[in-house]
Amino acid sequence: MTTANTATPDAGLDAKTLQRMPYQYPQPKEALPDLVVPNAIPQDERIWVPQGENVWFRPLCLNVSSGYWMNLLKVRKSGVLSRHRHPGPVHAFVLKGRWRYLEHDWVATEGSYAFEPPGETHTLVVDEDVEEMITYFQVNGSMYYVDPWGKNVGFEDVFTKLDMCRKHYKEVGLGEDYALQFVR
Repeated sequence: MTTANTATPDAGLDAKTLQRMPYQYPQPKEALPDLVVPNAIPQDERIWVPQGENVWFRPLCLNVSSGYWMNLLKVRKSGVLSRHRHPGPVHAFVLKGRWRYLEHDWVATEGSYAFEPPGETHTLVVDEDVEEMITYFQVNGSMYYVDPWGKNVGFEDVFTKLDMCRKHYKEVGLGEDYALQFVR
């Protein structure tokens, strides 16, 4: 059991100084470093990893120890992107454009947040009048791609995403190790 350090060497410090003072002890030595991704929507198109025709993702965090990934999905086409099921929850925040699922009557528009519960199967669609869609997704576990009757036709997980990144970054001259900055 860890006990709190009760020593408070704050003698003579006013409340405002104490409030603005950073934490005074070291972080756990096993803790991973913070991950800050500047320019999350990059100007350099090479950062976007192709996922399909006119579909790309931009990795933000590829967490291999917990099995989740966070990325931006960019789509410049209309139609069905994928039909999939996932065993873990998914969080989405629409930055640009809009999308929907054939199985629901709601539309995720710019500024919308969507929670997708574990076990649900749905079909992602971008409508014809949307020039570009960019959405932040956090996917926990895997994406299990299926046909309309639920038969498996493929999958993605944090490891397949990492492999896609390595391959793409090598091909565009950034080097496969460029992907490692997103790994936790």
